[in-house]
Amino acid sequence: MSAGVAPAVAGVPLHRALGLTDEELAAIAGKLGRGPNDLELAMFSVMWSEHCSYKSSRPLLRTLPTGDDDVVAGPGENAGVMRIGDGWAVAFKIESHNHPSAVEPYQGAATGVGGILRDIFAMGARPIAVLDALRFGDPADPRTRHLVKGVVRGVGGYGNCVGVPTVGGELVFDPSYQGNPLVNVMAIGLVREDAIMRAAAPGPGNLVILYGSATGRDGIGGASVLASATFGDQDPSKRPAVQVGDPFAEKLLIEATLEILAAGLAEGLSDLGAAGITCGVSETADRAGTGIRVDLDAIPRREPGMAPVEVLTSESQERMVVIARPERLPEIAAICARWGIPCAVIGRVTDDGDIAVIEGGLDTEGQPNPGARELARMPARALASEAIEFDRPAAPPPRRRRAPAPGIPETAGDGLPERGMDPGAVLLGLLGSPNLASRAWVAEQYDRHVQTNTVGGAGHGAAVLRLKGTRRALVATTDGNEAVSAIDPYLGAALSVAEAARNVSITGARPLGVTNCLNFGDPTRPEAFWQLREAVRGLGDACRALGLPVTGGNVSLYNEAPGSAIAPTPEIGIVGLLDDVTLLVGPAFTADGDVVLLAGATEPGLGGSAYAALAGLAAEDDLPGLDLGAEAAAQAFIRDAIAARSVTAAQDVSGGGLAVVLAEMAIWGGRGGRFRVAVASSPAVALFGESPSRIVLTVRPADVPAVRALASRRGVPLAELGIVGGPQLLVELVGEGATGAAEGRGVGVADALEVTLSDLRHAWEQGLPRALGEEA
Repeated sequence: MSAGVAPAVAGVPLHRALGLTDEELAAIAGKLGRGPNDLELAMFSVMWSEHCSYKSSRPLLRTLPTGDDDVVAGPGENAGVMRIGDGWAVAFKIESHNHPSAVEPYQGAATGVGGILRDIFAMGARPIAVLDALRFGDPADPRTRHLVKGVVRGVGGYGNCVGVPTVGGELVFDPSYQGNPLVNVMAIGLVREDAIMRAAAPGPGNLVILYGSATGRDGIGGASVLASATFGDQDPSKRPAVQVGDPFAEKLLIEATLEILAAGLAEGLSDLGAAGITCGVSETADRAGTGIRVDLDAIPRREPGMAPVEVLTSESQERMVVIARPERLPEIAAICARWGIPCAVIGRVTDDGDIAVIEGGLDTEGQPNPGARELARMPARALASEAIEFDRPAAPPPRRRRAPAPGIPETAGDGLPERGMDPGAVLLGLLGSPNLASRAWVAEQYDRHVQTNTVGGAGHGAAVLRLKGTRRALVATTDGNEAVSAIDPYLGAALSVAEAARNVSITGARPLGVTNCLNFGDPTRPEAFWQLREAVRGLGDACRALGLPVTGGNVSLYNEAPGSAIAPTPEIGIVGLLDDVTLLVGPAFTADGDVVLLAGATEPGLGGSAYAALAGLAAEDDLPGLDLGAEAAAQAFIRDAIAARSVTAAQDVSGGGLAVVLAEMAIWGGRGGRFRVAVASSPAVALFGESPSRIVLTVRPADVPAVRALASRRGVPLAELGIVGGPQLLVELVGEGATGAAEGRGVGVADALEVTLSDLRHAWEQGLPRALGEEA
């Protein structure tokens, strides 16, 4: 049997056809001490892809803060794991499935959910939640609507069937994603500290057991190849590379895996995702300093005539590899049979450090049968930890874009708000815009209550998951600021971390750690690599300032279609711990008469804001700054105030600014309020600016002095805005900047903002269905 690697086409050398450069071919030969054969070359090509090797980003990722007393497993493992007390730990990770979802949205998104769930239970954790962060182009475009519907159905279809709730996430529309949507999925699981499993293959002589679905031709080169090159969105040659998922098989796989681990039968465990068996065996062997002899003939196939390269690089879903002592095989086989899952011994752990592929079978001692042939032999470390790295050239763009993304108007035009427009109309326009409107159209397609742990979130702030049998809860959120990142990738990444941590803190929870998905363009372009480098720098600085370790994540590069690249998008996932779920604070106004306070200072700058996206940018509109010390203080203050049971509601100021936050809290609480907002620079900044480190909170009148004292202790400015109550939202502007003369544009914005609750709710609820053409 030949290796089955397609020969060079039209004079293109095989290594280039496989996506390897001449430099990489020379490096492979150097590691082998000889030229690779075709099968070895194909295995190196998937393992040295950007998706598997991180060859462009690995030097940058080493600069991130990863150490913390509570980190049990960090970068390099299938998922990060952090202690949460009483012998329990939380596993969490975010990953991308961007390129497959651009080709086949339903299966691309579905298998993205399946893959991240396997990363969680491969650590020994039971998955308890999924969050999805989705980004698309123009919602009025037919292709965008096709992608949105397919991706949302894929996430919901897989998660609902496998029995894991989808509890939160994001949905963002931006012109830069028109040719390349982003599908980032985060999963969370619970595990006992003493039951955490590692992806390693220790113990020469141990068995390598493959269990789960049979291996087919679907997904060959899927994530590893699709995510490592730029491609046209209509390229039919990419379609067969998208994996096909089966959530019912995944559910069986979860239960069988957790039973195997609970019985103490595994020495090591790994899921098979990108690069398939090649990745599973090479990474586990490399981590243990061992080798693996692979019995090619023993691998169960669901299609006849599969070539060795197809078997070894297939990314067929719902497969796991467990490393076990030989005497454990009958028990593992019995568990798999009970769950209706095929299993097979496909190799042996060796002490030579090599991955060897044998055709012709292995005997009972793991030695090649007489007449068997060795098709490939490579050091595991050469495929995995010693993969090539690049120090790419980086250069800022010659002329920095001022607009949040290509396609955003440069000056105020026919959109909102024009000079002299009623600020209430501006607010309704923002609330009904695709990026700020209700996400109910998406959330209602997901089962967020399965497992009965969900107590908050689903479009109204961070997701909250009770820990059954305790008073504690986990709080989780995702956040990414592509609008600011397009202008300043350092600031955009830092703001993303700050907002995600703030979203956790305003519930009363303490943020534990960060997982990140870095979505960027072609790293061989100096501008794109500069964006990545700056974003990693911003990510690291923000995490250090807020005391948050980075536990792992994913880098997705080559997010480009012909003629366009995405806005730099560092997607941040954070998990926090709420020690007493009875302290939980939500974002909705809860009682008439509560006093509404604003913690934090409002700073000038409308660049990157939702207001600027609708109105265009004026010459004076710059980005708001970020003081990480003030951010840390604001978050510590709100946690203090919630722990003192002095806060009845809290929401951070972000997209759309203060006016949108007040409107959301009013809509969710079914009660309005009367407010007076001080204007320092301009009415537009006061109402719609998105400067960070600000929190709107409500307190009972008797608790105001105590809350003021807590803010003073942390050095956080605190302003009284008004009182909850009534059927409308009324915001009066006061102060030196409240007159039109200080504005220079939008003179009439100094008028009072007055909108009924029913109008606010209608705009917010109808915005997304209208944008997608899904009105009832």
